[in-house]
Amino acid sequence: MSEMNGAESLVHSLIESGVEVCFTNPGTSEMHFVAALDHIPGLRSILVLFEGVATGAADGYWRMARKPASTLLHLGPGLANGISNLHNAKKAGSGVVNIVGEHASTHIELDAPLTADIEGLARPVSHWVHTSTSATDVGADAARAVHAASTVPGQIATLVLPSDTAWTLGGAIGPTLPTPDLETCDSEVLDQAAAALAGPDTLLLLGGQALTEEALLLAGKIAAHTGCALLSEWSNARMERGAGRVPVGRVPYPIDLAVERLSQFKRIVLVGARAPIGFFAYPGKPAVLTNPDAEITALAGADRDLQSVLQSLCARVGAQNARAHVAEPLTRFEVTGPATPETIATVIGQTIPHNAIVVDESITTGRAFHPATLGAAPHTWLNNCGGSIGYSLSAAIGAAVACPDRPVLTLTGDGSALYMPQALWTMARENLNITVVIFANRTYEILRGELTNVGVQNPGPRAVDMLTLQNPHVDWVAQANSMGVPGCTVETAEDLEAEMLRTQEVPGPHLIEVLL
Repeated sequence: MSEMNGAESLVHSLIESGVEVCFTNPGTSEMHFVAALDHIPGLRSILVLFEGVATGAADGYWRMARKPASTLLHLGPGLANGISNLHNAKKAGSGVVNIVGEHASTHIELDAPLTADIEGLARPVSHWVHTSTSATDVGADAARAVHAASTVPGQIATLVLPSDTAWTLGGAIGPTLPTPDLETCDSEVLDQAAAALAGPDTLLLLGGQALTEEALLLAGKIAAHTGCALLSEWSNARMERGAGRVPVGRVPYPIDLAVERLSQFKRIVLVGARAPIGFFAYPGKPAVLTNPDAEITALAGADRDLQSVLQSLCARVGAQNARAHVAEPLTRFEVTGPATPETIATVIGQTIPHNAIVVDESITTGRAFHPATLGAAPHTWLNNCGGSIGYSLSAAIGAAVACPDRPVLTLTGDGSALYMPQALWTMARENLNITVVIFANRTYEILRGELTNVGVQNPGPRAVDMLTLQNPHVDWVAQANSMGVPGCTVETAEDLEAEMLRTQEVPGPHLIEVLL
């Protein structure tokens, strides 16, 4: 151990701190880390073809494993390629440990072509940023990075590794740092929240770890006893759903529907959620979506022990013995006809595998999915929390790696999928049990609606052309096949259902293109 170099101490320290997976896209500056991964057992290395896939996979891994994975990124440009999904991971409260290679300290002053301000790039999408300055520090720095990433609700930690600190001898394994105990909530605020929850004009709004199966049961008891409504934020990092679980609607994405839905509530209690705001500003429309006169009580943020908070709230309102409403199993029936958002939603509700993980980025087509899947087989649902499109295919990789015994279903539009199609290659290489369903309307359909929302009623041909994925259209089956993933195209609800069921019987990744 006294002859370890910095890279070897880094790998040992990550393992000692509980990191089991590294999503890698290495370059020259990281070759000593690659060599260390090669001969030190205990850290699974998964190659991706684009850094955004690495960071998105680490996001999906955290959401399901509840512990951080590592990424290995090449210098500033490699980090830059991963920033969009780090943005999504940060908004989701996911813990990620980024290892970013850097030039040797003696080389930086030469301003080589790949020289960049790595820390400057990392700070907007990281909670913790540090550059190791010597081989003797690397192990301890790695332990600190894992500790930072593991801080609830989960944080982005970026450790910059100059190549000379990686190759120099003198590395030492960093001691594992304990994770601090979680706080609950203030007793006075708990009293305020309990007093606020009474009647149909009150809302308990949930987010974060308030959406586990156990936490939802407590929320369901509170709703049954007090008569308050239950909703979640529009985008949730992870929600447990399906038959036998407490069903929770979401604040609608379209601003007019959201304002209408929330206008009835005079009192709102937040548990792990923020007060609802619009995704964007629109002329003549409010940015804050709640009733202007609503009394909002922020009981606990996402960094608290939300299950304990809900237990305390349940006791304070006297709901311990209440019977929560749970979703009844769907009644199956034959679905026929063209693939439309409505028929697709019904098929998905009837075919979600038991204990599946659903990674959802179907912003336009998927608006009908939530109510149609409330009584589906028990499953976990993941949303894009940051709004930077292209997260779903890569997040599915991380979810599948974290839970190899659970099927993963990825729902995405063709526009979003085109941001990270390289993820298909890693799915095939690792033989991951992922079914990718791509809704091919061959347009950026959501942006057509946004044109209307900002007041453009009759867009001209140039505007329409900028939102159209035609001339040529993407052949998703050919692209999937070229990356080792078998694919097919369907146009009807009955064919979609048949393919959804067939892929459940055949292990490995599959792609289904649904023409709309």
